[in-house]
Amino acid sequence: MEHSPVKPEADTAVINGLSVDVEDWFQVGAFENVIDREDWDGLALRVEDNVLRILDMFGEADVKATFFTLGWVAKRHGPLMRRIVEAGHELASHGYDHARVFTFDRKEFGEDIAKAQAILEDASGAKIAGYRAPSFSIDQRTPWAYEELAAQGYTYSSSVAPIAHDHYGWREAPRFAFNPLEGSDLVEIPVTTAILGGRRVAAGGGGFFRVLPYAFSRWAIRQVNREENRPAVFYFHPWEVDPDQPRVPGAPIKSRLRHYTNLKKMAPKLRELIDDFAWGRMDEVAEREAAFAKALQDEWAA
Repeated sequence: MEHSPVKPEADTAVINGLSVDVEDWFQVGAFENVIDREDWDGLALRVEDNVLRILDMFGEADVKATFFTLGWVAKRHGPLMRRIVEAGHELASHGYDHARVFTFDRKEFGEDIAKAQAILEDASGAKIAGYRAPSFSIDQRTPWAYEELAAQGYTYSSSVAPIAHDHYGWREAPRFAFNPLEGSDLVEIPVTTAILGGRRVAAGGGGFFRVLPYAFSRWAIRQVNREENRPAVFYFHPWEVDPDQPRVPGAPIKSRLRHYTNLKKMAPKLRELIDDFAWGRMDEVAEREAAFAKALQDEWAA
């Protein structure tokens, strides 16, 4: 349902949400069936060097972003968490070890987000108020996830991909910010989709950004900003700027194609994207989007 009944006053420049899902090269969903979690500590850790490269890139461009970080990573890289915060970026939760939300029951999910939050806050000294589910895995199967996030003090989530996809997706979800719980201020900000030929298409980063020509992403974000006057939500991973990372033997060909295609082109494309649009932290986007989400909820309730 393409329903956008309420639009804010037009801005001279819409501030989009720039985000990094901080996980190492072996922690991705594409390899979850060929690399055991028990083996993670024996693998080469590359996430710190890659995040430092990203921090340098953001510093050169004078942009701020949100780093949705695994508790597992924060536990092993405490000084890196502090460096992210000291550079003016937001640190937020990506769960503890990249387990998808629909693999938990509510109690297990609550334990996972509490564990990750405590580690991130202890490592950084910053309050953790934002959450992104691994692999955008909040969907129609997990109605209790938002209740647990609100109960634990999170103020926003960016955990929904409002498309149909073989790896994730909640096609029926709104495309833009909404309040998932009646009577709660918790805001969900889905990753960006655009409309092409009357259909939703993924346009918020990840593998789509690496594989497709940059012109597509520029067109899609311009559509969202100029035609719909909404902020885009863009994400990528530290391993995507690391073309020299190890190759995983035995991974399915589809997974290898998704993971390794155009790694060498990623950093230059990111620099172009950052220069072409206005960017900010996700907590700032959530604050601005709260009024829109409330108005949408009120209209649906009516």
